[in-house]
Amino acid sequence: MGAMGLELTPLALVAVRGRGVLAADEPVLYADDLGVTRGDGCFDTARVVTDDDGVARITGLAAHLDRLAASAAAMDIVSPTYDQWAELIGDLLTAWHTPGEAVLKMVLTRGRERHADGPTAYVTLTHRGRPGRDAVPFAAREGISVVTLSKGHPSDAYAAAPWLLGGVKTLSYAVNAAAQREAIRRGADDVLFVSTDGYCLDGPTSGLIVRHGERLRTTPTGATGLLPSVTVERIVTAARQDGLIAEDTLIPVADLLHADGIWLVSSGRGPAPVRILDGQPMPMAESWRQRMLGYAGF
Repeated sequence: MGAMGLELTPLALVAVRGRGVLAADEPVLYADDLGVTRGDGCFDTARVVTDDDGVARITGLAAHLDRLAASAAAMDIVSPTYDQWAELIGDLLTAWHTPGEAVLKMVLTRGRERHADGPTAYVTLTHRGRPGRDAVPFAAREGISVVTLSKGHPSDAYAAAPWLLGGVKTLSYAVNAAAQREAIRRGADDVLFVSTDGYCLDGPTSGLIVRHGERLRTTPTGATGLLPSVTVERIVTAARQDGLIAEDTLIPVADLLHADGIWLVSSGRGPAPVRILDGQPMPMAESWRQRMLGYAGF
């Protein structure tokens, strides 16, 4: 154990604003924190890669902090500034030397219900493993099976209802977790939500990209209520620079049957190719699987 009782090569760490870096099992929340009792808060996640020398690199931190700030503003929660978040994250990385991949999670809650202490802000860093050595955490990059499940609303449900917090990464993830349990019950790995009027939405923790030849299609945000995906945007930008056409448009569910490739994309696992959709095998060229990993920076 090193300073502050932290392991020299920890598998998880926490940094809390006002308290600094703590061991992962150190208590950080009160029982009446509104993030716990109401899901009244927001969060964002980013990928961290640490080399064998213990030097950590965060992928797209600025974009993730910008999205967190937008979520906080939509929820009327006073967030730490960009520099304050960056300082807290920097303190965490200073204590982190575990080689491999990890997930950085920045959490902001409205704070305690019965105390005027202000919002709660903390960051966690959790080790996922090392590609090539720990196969299970990275198996999704080879391919996943997915089932489509109804989200229970039309594709434009959020157009005139900002109080539904469309495009906000809130802590209220009970529906997403329930959907993923349903996928497991059906023998699948993940879920693609679809609207009641027949369009693709996103996954519980991922964005969607569909390929038709040299054209990529992504689902729009705005009226759909979908969260803008930092990693999807990175892929789209790289694909356009590579000469591909990339469109942000509603995708009919029926179009998936004629796709040349489907990916569910998240910041932690990257672009996961869909090899089975609702029990039906889907095409996935290995060259395109590798290409999309490269576009995403994986």
